[in-house]
Amino acid sequence: MGSMFGFILSGLLVGAAFGFVLQRGRYCVNTAFRDVIFINDFTLLRAYVLGLVTLIIGANFLEDVGWLGGSGQLYRQAFVPWANAIGGYIFGMGIVLAGGCGSGILYRVGEGLLAALVAVFGFFFGIMTTKAGLLKPLYEALTAKVVYVGEDTTPTLFNMLGVNKWVVIAVLTVAAVPFLLKGTPFKKAKKGYYWSTAGLLVGLVAVIAFWASAHFGGNARGLSFTGPLREFFLAVTMGDSQASPSLIKSVTMLGINVSWSSLYVLGVPLGAYISAKLLKEFKLKVPPANELLRVLAGGFVMGLGAQISGGCNIGQGFTGVSTLAVSSWVTTVFILLGNWTMVYFLLIKPMRD
Repeated sequence: MGSMFGFILSGLLVGAAFGFVLQRGRYCVNTAFRDVIFINDFTLLRAYVLGLVTLIIGANFLEDVGWLGGSGQLYRQAFVPWANAIGGYIFGMGIVLAGGCGSGILYRVGEGLLAALVAVFGFFFGIMTTKAGLLKPLYEALTAKVVYVGEDTTPTLFNMLGVNKWVVIAVLTVAAVPFLLKGTPFKKAKKGYYWSTAGLLVGLVAVIAFWASAHFGGNARGLSFTGPLREFFLAVTMGDSQASPSLIKSVTMLGINVSWSSLYVLGVPLGAYISAKLLKEFKLKVPPANELLRVLAGGFVMGLGAQISGGCNIGQGFTGVSTLAVSSWVTTVFILLGNWTMVYFLLIKPMRD
């Protein structure tokens, strides 16, 4: 009973903490990438970079001191070049259409946005159609070729370069410092969290998620929203999250089999709701039908891309990048390119025309 209580409570608390910080900091990777070319604003990109540096240092520290339980290793995504590139690009386009990234649409559900909830459903439909439905042949074709270092080692930035991983981490951290300092990180926001506070806290929550996922979830998976969202909806609709038992621990409560990760998916909008209520920002908003159709389509495209690439802006672009896996870095570059492509055609070009 005690272990089940810890399993449930830790999952919900990690998700709620993440949702709370996301809402307070208006933290969304779609916005961070979009604003760079749309309004020449690097504020949220700096929050993303600070969170990433924090997570890279924290996650690899946990690995090296042996605080991840089990194998003691961070879970690193396999390098599947075509899938990482094409899936990442598709996902990047989808988040612009949906008006938010994988984590962004979830926390905005907690703010009362119906459009965000519709985008979440679209995200799930896209994931399932690609993993097990009509688009499964495309998914299998693109994920067939896996690249290794040697016989079976997942490529990382450090083993590809043949250096200690802390050399890579040091270089990345030093490179990020001037960019972060240019954004005057020591100011305080009038409301919510300033970008530097949001970035630091997002990184710290993600570090805690690595530890909690290893000790309660069965694997040092950290935060992700593609597989966990699928697991959450399957638990709700089918009574079984259908999580891989070799990677993810599940428990049965009220006759429903749930994974640890599916619990933090539930926690994100709850945490965002608490934050929004405290800031008096919660408000039920029903957009026009054409916007609902657009975000539904955008969510579907997100799910398609995320399933093919092996993760979303958090699973690959944040958690995965922190492990220094080549797959995650490649995916993130293509998420950025897909985002910028859709921003140009959907927002910039119409303004110029």
